Amino acid sequence: MVDADKSGKRIEVRAPMSGVFYRRPGPEEPSYVEVGDEVMKKQVLALLETMKVFQKVKSPTDGKIVEIIAENEMPLKDGDLMFIIETE
Repeated sequence: MVDADKSGKRIEVRAPMSGVFYRRPGPEEPSYVEVGDEVMKKQVLALLETMKVFQKVKSPTDGKIVEIIAENEMPLKDGDLMFIIETE
């Protein structure tokens, strides 16, 4: 789920389903993205786990991560805000 502000410069990336939010692929591995990272459309930003099934959360656009709202291992509901991406 994606929402753009009126100017179209900031994109909100929201949870497509309920689940546990993971910023990294494994406990000892680095996060997929950090604030300030440039991302490409369809780049993996995080994982959502529901009933032992992991779904990749992918960027809807090219841009820069300006805010990461969700905390690692935080349970999210459908539609919860996870990231804000600034487009050029």
